[in-house]
Amino acid sequence: MKWHWMIAGAVGLTLTGCFSEKPTQSEAVSKPLAVTAADRIYFGGDILTMEGDTPQYAEAIATLGEKIIFVGDKKSAMAHKFGKTALIDLKGKALLPGFVDPHSHVYGVGLQAVVANVLPPPDGKANTVDSIIEILKAADQDQTQRVFIEKTGWILGFGYDDAELDRYPTKEDLDKVSTDKPVLIVHTSGHLSVANSKALELSGINAESPNPEGGVIRRIEGSKEPNGVLEENAHFAVLFSLNKLIDQSLQDTMLEAAQKMYAKFGYTTAQEGRATTDGYEALKRASTKGQLLIDVVAYADMVTSSDFMTSLYNAPTYTNHFRIGGVKLNFDGSPQGKTAWLTQPYFHPPHGQNNEYVGYPTFKDETAYNYVETAFKNDWQVLTHANGDAAIEQFITAVEKANSKLGKKDRRPVLIHGQTIRQDQVARLKDAGIFPALFPMHTFYWGDWHRDSVLGLPRADFISPTKAILDAGMVFSSHHDAPVALPSSFRVLDATVNRTTRTHKVLGPDQRVDAYTGLKSMTIWPAYQHFEEHSKGSLKEGKQADLIILNKNPLKVAPETLKDLQVIETISRGDTVYRRSE
Repeated sequence: MKWHWMIAGAVGLTLTGCFSEKPTQSEAVSKPLAVTAADRIYFGGDILTMEGDTPQYAEAIATLGEKIIFVGDKKSAMAHKFGKTALIDLKGKALLPGFVDPHSHVYGVGLQAVVANVLPPPDGKANTVDSIIEILKAADQDQTQRVFIEKTGWILGFGYDDAELDRYPTKEDLDKVSTDKPVLIVHTSGHLSVANSKALELSGINAESPNPEGGVIRRIEGSKEPNGVLEENAHFAVLFSLNKLIDQSLQDTMLEAAQKMYAKFGYTTAQEGRATTDGYEALKRASTKGQLLIDVVAYADMVTSSDFMTSLYNAPTYTNHFRIGGVKLNFDGSPQGKTAWLTQPYFHPPHGQNNEYVGYPTFKDETAYNYVETAFKNDWQVLTHANGDAAIEQFITAVEKANSKLGKKDRRPVLIHGQTIRQDQVARLKDAGIFPALFPMHTFYWGDWHRDSVLGLPRADFISPTKAILDAGMVFSSHHDAPVALPSSFRVLDATVNRTTRTHKVLGPDQRVDAYTGLKSMTIWPAYQHFEEHSKGSLKEGKQADLIILNKNPLKVAPETLKDLQVIETISRGDTVYRRSE
């Protein structure tokens, strides 16, 4: 009996029985035994498939190219072992599907990576206004930051958080950094900024400047003179102008740095959650050059950049790791920045506002309704940022009206953040077919601030109410909204499960969920959110070989230690894109 190896194109190796002696009748009519050769076979650890309502494990998994070709017992997996198959012993580590990012801004993370870090601990060192000033003064001593300053002429910092500062910074503070160069710091929410006098001058903002619709220029008390703080559309106007100074080489550097950060935290799919033309062109360029390490799904800023919805990238499948998934709308601002639109007043209003202050909307009702209806008419999936319960109400109503006019179908409109959603609004999400992409990571970063300054109790206990969503018969995704925070997967998981604040208080204990549910909200459920549940989010034959190896199984550690887990390796479509150094 002789055996011959036959290459079966890109599918793998086929093993065929050929006989030198005359075959029997039964052998003559039998079909060849076909076995696909694997590139890699993983075994020897906890392989958590994320299939099913309860945890399911496999002994081994085999991959070939971009696909998973086997999930099951080790003996059967080894049938896929041939000459060049890599056998990977996990040695007790855990293997899971790669994390799917439900909402963030990968292009913005790139910007964060090349400018001054003015985040507070644990992600930065800026916990006083004076520390921000010193960090910005030292910006040109860092090579990456110096490149940004030289190319744009601006000194930029990202991540200041007034919830953790001794006071709110103003233009006078930033004038201490420089009076010759424009200086701008962006709030950790991404919805506000502070500009120095030079930056205000270059932006044409002065005492005669009116507040733009959907934005506020804060003033020095008792005058019309700007104090440097810009909210919402006033802030975005300055930031978009600054973006125009970032050339292609710097954009490419930013995007490369951002991808590496996502891969480090185990994300094999990232989202560009509010793509402008600059971000789209950078992603398109990276796709064309084969420079994307992980999948990136972009949602066009519907107000400014819906023109590229005609792109061939607007498709259900990826081209070289990139596709456009739909459009993005912003209906209000940030609760921690106190610009989110509420129905009841803020617990403590921001400086210059009275006790009846409830924030403000981005759009009037009819404008908001028209945008959602237009998205539905074009079969564009629409993601809508709505933090305050008034903004959430506006979005639910917009979807209800569009459904009534155009008829219901599986459009999966997404509520982004939905932090102050009320119990009476939860059931309406399900009826309208709205998918909730929630933000429980706020319970750690701003939970104390929400309780003591933004919302007070009991409202603060119900932010991002994941358990209420489950109890209503829905699923949800859980995100980090980077660069609002670092794209830290385990901060997301920790907050979703534990809801513990910086001061170790539990915010909304009845809204906690178990670790398996937390993992579902980072894998298969966000894959569903993106219409990608058939290709991502779990370990199943035929799905993408998007895998992560962790130092420990998240289901077998104490819940309070989830934040300390580490990604050992990230595999995107079968290729290792991150490996932790020993």
